[in-house]
Amino acid sequence: MAEKNYYQGTGRRKTAVARVRLYRGNGEIVVNGKAPKDYFGHRELFATEIARPFVATGNVGSFNVMAKVFGGGVSGQASAIRHGIARALLDLDVALRPALKAAGLLTRDPREKERKKPGLKRARKRPQYTKR
Repeated sequence: MAEKNYYQGTGRRKTAVARVRLYRGNGEIVVNGKAPKDYFGHRELFATEIARPFVATGNVGSFNVMAKVFGGGVSGQASAIRHGIARALLDLDVALRPALKAAGLLTRDPREKERKKPGLKRARKRPQYTKR
């Protein structure tokens, strides 16, 4: 069977959705046409968050990442890209599953923003109770 040109995965977190493609290369990461430092700002946290699947599997610097992400904020988008990279690595080689699973990178984080309820100020915050 011929080798694919790229490996893909879809990652989600909160309301962010990322479509990720991995190409054989030198470790260059592109998010929506920009470098991660330009897209996420100069917080190193997001760049390390995105690279976690490569560190867990020992593939640092072996793949170029092309990610298109929309929805949510910067933190949710970074986590969605991380999830997509983990799924794309699984598309590459199923033998990487135990390492990704042990690092907790394959599980989609189910936490979402809770809806505001009527009569409350936010999802759970109530107006102050006055006895008299």
